[in-house]
Amino acid sequence: MTAPLRPVPGQTVGPFFGFALPYDGGSELLPPAHPDGVRLHGSVVDGAGDPVPDALLELWQPDSAGAVVHHAGSLHRDGWTFTGWGRAATDNLGHYSFTTRLPGPTSAGAAPFFAVTVFARGLLDRLFTRIYLPDHPDLATDRLLTSVPADRRSTLIAARDDTGLVFDVHLQGDRETVFLTYPGQ
Repeated sequence: MTAPLRPVPGQTVGPFFGFALPYDGGSELLPPAHPDGVRLHGSVVDGAGDPVPDALLELWQPDSAGAVVHHAGSLHRDGWTFTGWGRAATDNLGHYSFTTRLPGPTSAGAAPFFAVTVFARGLLDRLFTRIYLPDHPDLATDRLLTSVPADRRSTLIAARDDTGLVFDVHLQGDRETVFLTYPGQ
């Protein structure tokens, strides 16, 4: 075969999430009543600002001291083991919610963040982003955050409300969330 092969359209990553991937306790990295618990919630919206009711978010994070969990069992939910990983599906209004703890910085000068993977209908691949804690003193020196144009940084920083932290994911449009690529992706 000497003729070059032509690419074919990719298959989108959804919309099968509500059926196959959520599991009991998946969004609870800590039990909701845990004294160190914080609620991280928001919505996933498309380019027109409409909710995406079948998105799935995965949350990866260090513990409060900045240590990345390295033991097996991220699906394990026993009420006291913190695994640093969770999965939440959006509801019919595009809303998601996690119960977790605040992450610590993983190195000096780095601002603490949650790493997020977004899966949604119409995407050809998953999207990666970060959620930084608001008002943290190291936001001004964080290497990744300061590499983002100043007018776009706010799309990576959560806000506080009466129930915890709020972070909306905008898949497209004027307020599109900054998405990241990693070597080899």
